[in-house]
Amino acid sequence: MTIITDERCTLYESPGHPERPFRVAGSKKKIKLSQLEIQWIKPNLAPIEKVLRAHSKNHFQRLSEPYDFDGDTAYHKDIKEHALRGAGGALKALELARADKPQFSLLRPPGHHATKDRAMGFCYLGSVAIAAIEAKISGAKRVAVFDFDVHHGNGTEDILKEREGIEFFSIHQHPAYPGTGTKSLKNCHNYTVRPDLPREDYRKIAKKAIADLINYEPDIIIVSAGFDAYAGDPLCNQKLSTSDFNWFGKTLSSIGVPLASSMEGGYSNDLPDLIIAYLKGILGR
Repeated sequence: MTIITDERCTLYESPGHPERPFRVAGSKKKIKLSQLEIQWIKPNLAPIEKVLRAHSKNHFQRLSEPYDFDGDTAYHKDIKEHALRGAGGALKALELARADKPQFSLLRPPGHHATKDRAMGFCYLGSVAIAAIEAKISGAKRVAVFDFDVHHGNGTEDILKEREGIEFFSIHQHPAYPGTGTKSLKNCHNYTVRPDLPREDYRKIAKKAIADLINYEPDIIIVSAGFDAYAGDPLCNQKLSTSDFNWFGKTLSSIGVPLASSMEGGYSNDLPDLIIAYLKGILGR
């Protein structure tokens, strides 16, 4: 298993903000103590030309302007470079997946709320969307993006909607931030779960989403791996357990096509255990 990470992504924070350095630093520490055999590598910054396939020039330039984007999404020194590193991690995950090497991009900030023109929801660049477009342009015929973060990946949807050869599948709570994802579009398939849904019922909806993904017959799957549907997460109201994230890993890897995963949300103190469970699932454990 290869973990793509860089300690520089832990160098920024807003006091009291849930998107905190622990998400990477604490997870890296616990993964090192696990029984997994890990190769650690650092990503390159995503090439600007690949970023601009997904985002407007105005948005990209805005990342350098030193004032906050919204109440949840602060400006930080070097945030453009951190976001480019996150996108670079997703691109590296894609490269490794194509080489049949299991991997996980463990970086911050997350990306799936960043739209073509706007940073929001702790997200600055749409890392997974950037990787999906790269997959399609570089030869994949049918790219699937699967997002199991508890919040709708509105930015990924905004970037990928109506793009030929790419389909987006998102399972998420509604009502919840950002309030989107209640309807499916041509190539964007949304599966909503109500707050406090029993985990058995959540699994049923997740199975339906994965069945639809399989029916699409993708030749690569790119995963927005969010861990905030966990019962102990402070930002939403779901009841998933550690074993459910192991199930996601096993189920997605068993489809039998290259699988590239990048971390999105997940804000509980148990996040490292959830990531490890997902990684073990990818490895069939």
